Amino acid sequence: MHFSALAPGARLADRVADALAGEIRNGRVVAGAKLPPEAALSAQFSVSRTVVREAISRLKSIGLVDSRQGSGVYVREAGVPSLSFDASYAGSREAVIQMVEVRRALESEVAGLAAERRTAADVRQLRRALTALDRAVRAGGDGVMEDVAFHRAIGDAAHNPFLQSTLQYLSRLLQGATRVTRANEARRQDFARQVREEHDRIVEAIAAGDAQNARSMAAAHMNNAIRRIEEADPAFWQQEGTVLARALISGLSTTPPAAG
Repeated sequence: MHFSALAPGARLADRVADALAGEIRNGRVVAGAKLPPEAALSAQFSVSRTVVREAISRLKSIGLVDSRQGSGVYVREAGVPSLSFDASYAGSREAVIQMVEVRRALESEVAGLAAERRTAADVRQLRRALTALDRAVRAGGDGVMEDVAFHRAIGDAAHNPFLQSTLQYLSRLLQGATRVTRANEARRQDFARQVREEHDRIVEAIAAGDAQNARSMAAAHMNNAIRRIEEADPAFWQQEGTVLARALISGLSTTPPAAG
């Protein structure tokens, strides 16, 4: 199995990924074929095995290959296109903002349905989730998992299994975006206070059964998250923000996470 030489420019891992993807899309490497092992690809492209692993990770993220434990990496059969995330773009502030826009589209409707369909038990769970988030922050944690659990509780209160499955499918993406926004918000007390107040407003609208207000509060929460990203200290994007944003994409798989 022979692969073409690397095109100039771009990061090494992206160049290797592009070369491999080109061979797959052109049909020179057929569906079901096993890719050469890391060592062979490393030698062929004159790059380190770390670069090869990163390139393979990118191919997985765009749905071109799958790993089979103990066997290797194989070209996927053609089928329904997978969600595609461009790793070369993932470190930018704009990419994180676009992910929050995805959340806004989903969570506004989810909150409205939750207000229409919530039970007393759902409302209790929402309040418990907020308490758990407060407790985590007071203990010095980042509150990411608790924040995600709070928004999942809103999804549960909507009682729509298709929406719940969609949120579950996107959970790693949404968790990664939350990690970036919360890291930024933790740097400023006014940001942290705003987030807490916005969460309270969403819960109160859902508890009151006010679907219109719940949609409005959820959309405002996401709009404000975007504003807080835009107002972040430039040092955040030069340091922590960029690292977290890159991790958003590089760790993603197109395979939906198991329900749990």
